[in-house]
Amino acid sequence: MLGTYGIPTDVETAPEWQSDLLDLDAYLARIGYTGPRTPSAGTLHGVLRAHMGAIAFENLDIALGRPVSIDLGPIQDKLVTRGRGGYCYENNLLFAAALDRLGFPVTRLLARIRQGEERRRFRTHTVLLVRADDRVWLADTGYGYSCQMQAVPLEHGARVDTYDWSWRLVADGPDWILQIPHEDPARRAAGDWFDMYSFRQEPQYRIDFEAAHYVSSTRPGSPFVGQVVVQRQEEKQRLLLRDKQLERRLPDGSSEVTELSAADTVRALREDFRIALTDEDARALLQHFAAK
Repeated sequence: MLGTYGIPTDVETAPEWQSDLLDLDAYLARIGYTGPRTPSAGTLHGVLRAHMGAIAFENLDIALGRPVSIDLGPIQDKLVTRGRGGYCYENNLLFAAALDRLGFPVTRLLARIRQGEERRRFRTHTVLLVRADDRVWLADTGYGYSCQMQAVPLEHGARVDTYDWSWRLVADGPDWILQIPHEDPARRAAGDWFDMYSFRQEPQYRIDFEAAHYVSSTRPGSPFVGQVVVQRQEEKQRLLLRDKQLERRLPDGSSEVTELSAADTVRALREDFRIALTDEDARALLQHFAAK
């Protein structure tokens, strides 16, 4: 059941989300989480951080023209059993299922990417509202630019700081906007923030996710179609890969960009991003880079 304006009040049991299919023990083992399983804020932050440390954001199947399912069975097989990563729908739907199983009330939402712009875009990103310790939190394990390492209270001006990384949530009329410190050094020094995405407290259903996923994974012009997009958020650095261009970004906003060979890109995916690739995956990626 949902409270006013989509605020979660009860644990989600709708069969459309397939949470009963999740092997919770296998998921927690995959992310290396061994802490409490009570539905508290501490557990929420711990599981989110463990997920971020273990499962990368990656769109390799989409870039290679392979179909991507948002059914929980295939997501679990790919991200938990086979050691792959996934993009926002895969990561956040897996995370939401785990939160359901742990006893957290969760609302699944769709968000509009901003990336510093105010123009209105499709709702193509997934986010979660989670109730814990009598507060509602924004939780997101699947943003391919600057993923959270800690949930943010759904309160105007709420800010969290983790390992020198910062995120802030502000309200703008009916919209909530998640921000990070601005990357431009001058604007950062002036205290400016960079808008990542916005969302409203309007719950979406499985059919809404299917439509948004179809647009994100197949539409020409989508940032995920035709190019490799991978991210890994760590304590001291954020790794971003766009095809063969690897960027290492630090909490102070500085970054270093390296152009990799095709072979080194495959190595980076396995070693730096910790994505389990089969030999078939590696060959397909080499062919992808050769074609470009």
